[in-house]
Amino acid sequence: MKISIITVVYNGERTIRDTIESVLAQTHPDVEYIIIDGNSKDSTLEIIKNYGERIHTVLSEPDKGIYDAMNKGIKIATGEVVGLLNADDVYASSDVLAEVARRIVENHADAVYGDLLYVAANDPEKVTRTWKAGAYAPGDFLWGWMPPHPTFFLKRNCYQKYGDFRLDMGSAADYELMLRMIHKNEVKLSYIQKTLVRMRVGGASNSTFKNRLIANRNDQKAWKVNGLKPYVITVLLKPIRKILQFFP
Repeated sequence: MKISIITVVYNGERTIRDTIESVLAQTHPDVEYIIIDGNSKDSTLEIIKNYGERIHTVLSEPDKGIYDAMNKGIKIATGEVVGLLNADDVYASSDVLAEVARRIVENHADAVYGDLLYVAANDPEKVTRTWKAGAYAPGDFLWGWMPPHPTFFLKRNCYQKYGDFRLDMGSAADYELMLRMIHKNEVKLSYIQKTLVRMRVGGASNSTFKNRLIANRNDQKAWKVNGLKPYVITVLLKPIRKILQFFP
């Protein structure tokens, strides 16, 4: 099973090397690594070039934001399964992709996901939050549940069938996509009960209270654009669940 991993980066010279190394260290034998660069102005491209043909595709050009860049990578990908690893994140172990492939085959799954650790930006060994995703049950999105997007691996034919990222959702584009795939179209999921990704803190949607309010409105919009009706408390429960991640 070929797995395509897409990393989107812009001016990521400080962390891109760690991300690349974590992908290239994977034991799974068939990995297609794609890097989409937003025309970085620092030394990001020079670092990427040092890895030569070990990175299968490098595309560097201006884009309309992170989700536009992700869509470019999805269109280029040729693997049966697609994963997205941000330029300041790393896989937690070298067997992550091997486990993803095994679970998809054994459970005849369309998608898999796992747990995630938030780590300090300047100290990847210092854990600041723990996201235990838990097994999915139909209807969980109505209670504020969602899987950690960096741990979400989806078959490429699901993108082809149900669409890729919407560019009108702001930072909630990943939430909308997973809501559409899992809750609306009921792709078959499998939960890997282990940490798959270590993610440096500093996400745009949570950086300020104002950004959190904007993200909350976009969460509501995600339901509306899919013709879905949430509970009154659905989008309020989503940030409340995040508070619990500080007390694993």
